[in-house]
Amino acid sequence: MNILEYLIPFVLALGLLILAHELGHYLIARACGVKVLRFSIGFGRPLLRWTAGADRTEWVIAVFPLGGYVKMLDEREGEVPPAELHRSFNRQSVWRRFAIVAAGPLANFLLAIVLYWGLFATGTEELKPRLALTDGPSIAASAGVREGDLVAAVDDEPVRSWPELRWVLLRHALDAREVTLQVRTADGGDALRMLDLSGVEVDDGESDLIAEIGLRPWRPLIPPVVGRIIPDGAAAAAGIREGDRFVSLAGEPVTSWVDFVERVRSSPGEPLPVRLMRGDTPVDTTLVPEVSEDRGERIGKIGVAVAEPPGGREEMFAVVRYGVVDGLSKAMAQTWETSVLSLKMMGRMLTGEVSWKNLSGPVTIADYAGQSAKLGWNHYLKFVALISISLGVLNLLPIPVLDGGHLLYYVIEIIKGGPIPERVMEIGQQIGLVALAMLMAFAFYNDITRLISG
Repeated sequence: MNILEYLIPFVLALGLLILAHELGHYLIARACGVKVLRFSIGFGRPLLRWTAGADRTEWVIAVFPLGGYVKMLDEREGEVPPAELHRSFNRQSVWRRFAIVAAGPLANFLLAIVLYWGLFATGTEELKPRLALTDGPSIAASAGVREGDLVAAVDDEPVRSWPELRWVLLRHALDAREVTLQVRTADGGDALRMLDLSGVEVDDGESDLIAEIGLRPWRPLIPPVVGRIIPDGAAAAAGIREGDRFVSLAGEPVTSWVDFVERVRSSPGEPLPVRLMRGDTPVDTTLVPEVSEDRGERIGKIGVAVAEPPGGREEMFAVVRYGVVDGLSKAMAQTWETSVLSLKMMGRMLTGEVSWKNLSGPVTIADYAGQSAKLGWNHYLKFVALISISLGVLNLLPIPVLDGGHLLYYVIEIIKGGPIPERVMEIGQQIGLVALAMLMAFAFYNDITRLISG
């Protein structure tokens, strides 16, 4: 695994999210007349530093990138010249202070809306919500789901892609309720499938919700025909050519491309006798899959891609696109629903209904950043939007040291008509630091556990 393939997308995403968050604080502070002394992305020793603007604000990119801050003129943090007292943060009305602090998380929500809007308006190629069943008895099988069913809506909510179907089913599974799938069957008819999600467990942070329901994406039977060949791969070394069709592997018939790939993956470094057809001519050779590692598992690879069957892509994928206005509405709805779902998950973690294994730290986020970047820019931007929402929600939690804790202080100040005593705020900060440290410890523990288990 090339660590840069994960580190670079992670750092870029994190930098954008921190920039958006701190820019929210900065712009509203400036609009309220507060003097900004420093704008920092990251903590610790500065890597880059320069000054700009009428106030000679210091702009910093620091060595430790997991956060940032906007330092404003404030009498509690140092002496303020009398001529600039009116520009001090602590001298502002409670409503202005509230707006400045709230602007950071709101900027993260706004970034998510803009990213989703751009993706929805330009269009992305997505896997169709066409269903297949996993092996054995399942909720989906009991509901009468058939191979090739194409979902059009869930409880009258339109569904246009597989990721959208997953999202809608996750929301309803958290509510433990029955839902109605409106589907177009493989023979072109319309049907309803009643899925009872009341028994679905969404609490261990590891199981796949869709698989637990008994569903998987439908895929057409792809013939085992070779497409592109990597020049230095095992297939090229064995003399395999583009257009060859695999007939047997290690004496066993090859029925599909998926069947062939699974058997190659399970045989790293093992010589495999192969029979293939080159036009009408049978060819025998031996493949030795290269040993590779995938999330801690040794697998075999031979360096070939499948030849795309005619019409196969159109059966599996569709371009999902919305108009400019509809795209904005959809982006706002997606951001709101994701925020609400995040809060529900956090609440259920606190009550013990959902496992703390669902909590992720920077290692897992970096892993997802790298994986989404490999899938393409649209998947990467969706990932950035999702993390931006998570950052916004996290910062609004009423924990002292987070923006939400400061907002809670200001709400109390508005209600009681005066500021909270400094001593109370100091105790709150200490409690907040402990809570945040525990949260980070859980997240890092989960990261390390996932890393070790693969």
